Amino acid sequence: MSSASPLQSGPWDVHRLPPAEGRTFLVTGGNAGIGYFVAEQLAATGAVVVLGSRDAAKADAAMTSIRSRVPGAQVRHLHLNLADLSSLKTAVDALDLDHLDAVVHNAGVALDDPPRRETEDGHELMFGTNHLGHFALTQWLAPLLSAAPAGRIVTVGSFAARSERVDLDDLQSSQNYRPKRTYGRSKLAQMCFGFELDRRLRAVGSTALSVVAHPGGALDSLTPSRVPIHVTTPGERLRALPVGLLVQGKDAGAWPVVRAVLDPEVRGGQLWGPRLFGMRGLPRREQVPSHMADPAVAAHLWTASAKLTGMDPHHNFS
Repeated sequence: MSSASPLQSGPWDVHRLPPAEGRTFLVTGGNAGIGYFVAEQLAATGAVVVLGSRDAAKADAAMTSIRSRVPGAQVRHLHLNLADLSSLKTAVDALDLDHLDAVVHNAGVALDDPPRRETEDGHELMFGTNHLGHFALTQWLAPLLSAAPAGRIVTVGSFAARSERVDLDDLQSSQNYRPKRTYGRSKLAQMCFGFELDRRLRAVGSTALSVVAHPGGALDSLTPSRVPIHVTTPGERLRALPVGLLVQGKDAGAWPVVRAVLDPEVRGGQLWGPRLFGMRGLPRREQVPSHMADPAVAAHLWTASAKLTGMDPHHNFS
């Protein structure tokens, strides 16, 4: 454990976040779900928060909601389509920044039913968007993150990844497609990437950190309303109260992610999640499961991801 940082006194308080004026954060999928609440909470620190989203109307609604709750919030929209790899460099150029303090890799697709679908690049939709899109985006963002005093890449994983294993022979689920399993594996791929990225950052002496966080069990029915983005009726909330002992709303699900972005005590290669059984509660550091930290699997996944995205597998992040 590191020594106490002079920038933080007392225990971490999810309701009293440290100020972050002058810093800029990009949240992919910041217009809805966990990403929205990450953006809302980060905006309250005084930072500039960029919402990466394919849908301008949804992003506008999210920014209006954030501004209504955070007086003086500095939020902007970046058109970002992780399912279209050829568009990512243009998106990063459109940021028009000289540095980026953190990116939160949050956006994701979760399908419940067949048939198998593909991205514009011909990749399985969940693996292609959730993992490959963020993999490629990170390389385009690398110069901006390296230009920041202490850039952070925070990858949002999922509890669903704990029971899955990476199938290096069928990364795109072309041989055996089961939507829930494919989703879990796409999130596992993201988490393996986050840990491998930090190993590579450390190897070249980079000042940037790669951290992984997950929201635990986060349900819409336990999430406070943010009209028109999300509405929870009193009946839905009442029916969800029993499971509220085990899981939480998406506002609380954002807490580990926000801490991974802001807390000066956070170190690269760490995993952050909810305190109670990894499912609900205040954010804390967790032990990294061995199957997520396997460097051999991660190295194979990295090489395959670089080939699939056309990126440089030996990219230097320093």
